Amino acid sequence: MCDDDIHQGLVHDPSVSRRMFGLMTVAATGVATVARADDKVEERDVTIKTPDGVADAALFYPKGKGKWPAVLVWPDVMSLRPVFRDMGRRLAAAGYVVLVPNLYYRVRKAPVIEGGFNFANPDDRAKITPLRATVTPAGADKDAEAYVKFLDAQAQTDKSKKIGVQGYCMGGPLAFRTAAAAPGRIAAVASFHGGGLVTADADSPHLLIPKTHAHYLIEIADNDDKKEPDVKDKLKAAFAEAKRPAQVEVFEGAAHGWTVKGSQVYNEPAAEKAWSNLLALYKTALG
Repeated sequence: MCDDDIHQGLVHDPSVSRRMFGLMTVAATGVATVARADDKVEERDVTIKTPDGVADAALFYPKGKGKWPAVLVWPDVMSLRPVFRDMGRRLAAAGYVVLVPNLYYRVRKAPVIEGGFNFANPDDRAKITPLRATVTPAGADKDAEAYVKFLDAQAQTDKSKKIGVQGYCMGGPLAFRTAAAAPGRIAAVASFHGGGLVTADADSPHLLIPKTHAHYLIEIADNDDKKEPDVKDKLKAAFAEAKRPAQVEVFEGAAHGWTVKGSQVYNEPAAEKAWSNLLALYKTALG
């Protein structure tokens, strides 16, 4: 789903100590809280029953009484790990109930990769290949429905509001699939350097757009666009034909993986711009 040839190179989570990591990976039924001076977010490790088993995931929501719109975050090919917990925490602080699942729960609990990871190293890539094979379109659709139901079952979720979904790398297509699997609930879809949004296959994610009722934000890496320059045009045409509101843009100078801290190509100014665009999308589509 995501082309390793243009992936993010070396990846690590430099800002997370091993002690902190241990606190965040407590038993799935427990509470994982990272102490912060300005902590305004509740964080829990949760398990979710799906048709294929039990998924491990992280749930975040603002502290205090209230209800907020929900968001599902599909991580990139390395799945749920500290940097995506940071994203979930940050998004929750902005006023959302956020779920970040482990893509590979069918075979392994998160974190699926510990320490550094180099996509240029065949041995490192070999660790991911069999895991990726467990994420199929049919399975992802079932997962999406289960995750949406889980979010709607949370006391903190404002069910009068629609749900947003965002995906990174291989999570981009999964975000599209979620919008089609739960069209009555998903009102906003964001993809950041998504791989495989447009393919020649009958199950190409872009063919699902007419089945959805969402606003879209498609943020494309510069090197992805140079490799497949027609993808943005096909997406724009598909959105126009389906009459779906969409913002499709290429981030000049930003490489695949630029929004994820810890990647060799992380680009903070471009990442912050993409984050601002995300919040604007949710403000418009989710209220």
